[in-house]
Amino acid sequence: MYIHLGDDFVVPSKDVIMIMDTASSKTSDIVPEFLDKQKEKVVRLSEGEAKSIVVTEKHIYFSPLAAGTLKKRAHIAFDIDSIRKTNLMAP
Repeated sequence: MYIHLGDDFVVPSKDVIMIMDTASSKTSDIVPEFLDKQKEKVVRLSEGEAKSIVVTEKHIYFSPLAAGTLKKRAHIAFDIDSIRKTNLMAP
């Protein structure tokens, strides 16, 4: 399954490592340091202010969508993937 991150951009749900709110990231000492060290991986999905940060192994996406919205989408995608795997394994 895929998660829509905004501006007609999707990523495979299995690739998502973390979704965080940008406001929360500003209160941490570690997150800005991490983002600075990984700046070559950053992809901005809109020209406006990002509301969330989505981390995958290959990229760090700054999304215009709220972290809560993305987490709900990710949860739905993971639930669907789990149901599929369960049904495939059923006799």
